[in-house]
Amino acid sequence: MLQKAPRRTRERILELSLRLFNEFGEPNITTTVIAEEMNISPGNLYYHFRNKDDIVNSIFVQFEAEIERILTVPNGRRSNIEDVWLYLHLMFELIWRYRFFYRDLNDLLSRNRKLELHFKQILAHKIKVARQLCEDLRSEKSLEASDTAIEAMATNMVVVATYWLSYEYVRNPRKYSEQQSMADALARGCYQVLSQIGPYLRNETALLFQKLSEEYLKKLK
Repeated sequence: MLQKAPRRTRERILELSLRLFNEFGEPNITTTVIAEEMNISPGNLYYHFRNKDDIVNSIFVQFEAEIERILTVPNGRRSNIEDVWLYLHLMFELIWRYRFFYRDLNDLLSRNRKLELHFKQILAHKIKVARQLCEDLRSEKSLEASDTAIEAMATNMVVVATYWLSYEYVRNPRKYSEQQSMADALARGCYQVLSQIGPYLRNETALLFQKLSEEYLKKLK
């Protein structure tokens, strides 16, 4: 059997840094800590990355590429409520995988101009996709709302999704890294975001939303 090629040091540094940032918070992790955990010298680390911001920016490039793939509405047809549900699932899974960006967001943006600019673009893109999903539902007579209401819904959906993990962390910081606890937290987040459009849904879509919601809430009991 062919053996897999060993991961390059640079890739291992990024993988370890992401885990440490997620677990302990980016402000609490230094390049010295990363080098020690990698069992390499600081000089070896600096050969691959100039400083910690360089590591953060490289992780952000990965995050940005993944989120761009998610922020794509279906081609050739209008979106339905199940598309919205799937979109939220994928979004929250990605947010969890790169959760330090969201938990430490204000601190990161205050000192990293690149992240500040790019995160603004990501938020704008998220709102655009949420707006498009709502407009598609309205075109199918599955949602009844004005343009103003849809704009507010799209913004509220993105705000809740963006800060949901921060809310969960404040709510229960000692269980923040427990797998089941956070799986439940992400499920609650999906439900909270979708609840923004629930009152505007009509016909069979409203019934399907109620069914999906009931199934979700049962899992959280």
